[in-house]
Amino acid sequence: MRRDRKPDIAYDLVRVDDIDIACRKLGEGEPLVMVSAYAITMDMWDESFIQELASRYEVIMFDNRGMGHTTSGTLPWSIDRFAADTSGLIRALGFDRANVCGWSLGGNVALGLAVNFPDRVERLIVYAGDCGGPHKVPAPKYLGVLKKAFRGRYVPFEGLLTILFPPKWMKEHPKYWRSLPFPREFVSPRSIIRQNRAYEEWPGVYEQLPGIDCPTLIVTGTEDVSTPPENADILHERIPGSTLVQFSGAGHGLMYQYPHELAEVVIEFMSAPAGKKDRHSIQSGVHSSRP
Repeated sequence: MRRDRKPDIAYDLVRVDDIDIACRKLGEGEPLVMVSAYAITMDMWDESFIQELASRYEVIMFDNRGMGHTTSGTLPWSIDRFAADTSGLIRALGFDRANVCGWSLGGNVALGLAVNFPDRVERLIVYAGDCGGPHKVPAPKYLGVLKKAFRGRYVPFEGLLTILFPPKWMKEHPKYWRSLPFPREFVSPRSIIRQNRAYEEWPGVYEQLPGIDCPTLIVTGTEDVSTPPENADILHERIPGSTLVQFSGAGHGLMYQYPHELAEVVIEFMSAPAGKKDRHSIQSGVHSSRP
């Protein structure tokens, strides 16, 4: 057991292939593996969201390859490699299968896991992910802002936050930033560039999506400018029996905007009987689903 720079954040190191994966576990119950987003570490999940999930499940958070306390390894980086890392972690922790929730790039990794390692995934939750390749709906403005920031060029703090939150919502909640988790782990610019290259070179899983056979929940914010919500529509249409939940007025950081509501949606999905293959979606009020 090691500890990072903040004494309240402990983590284990688990050997998977050529890397040591840093991970944390909270709660008891069925395993729920959380795959982190682009350029961030496991300490950036919303605390109240995670705590609610941990009241029902064994929540497993980890740093992706080369992020935070996870080593970079010697193998080439790719989305498929990240999916293999996640599969290896599930096995190394003693599970044959696990429920998997991925945010943003983590959602893409989770899709890759379901396609390449279907026996590892019990239920799949894709939050703000996309299918990749030529069929995804890109957000070039968002990527430009991030690349500018990570290359050391000045970007106003408010500009970075508009990647996560709709401007109207930020104006209506002027103290929102006080509840944001403060990053406790370091991510090198080189690792961010490598991770971004892996995403840009990913051919995607559009053609393989109809073959995903596990219960699948797709979550999006209707105001997400980082992963436009049209990407969720593509996943919903292509994955048999999937459930699409749209959070009205939410952005890429909807788990910070509506942590309790998102936790409720995930718990409801996880608690539903498996095997039902009717495709449906929701949209009303804070969140919604539609057929």
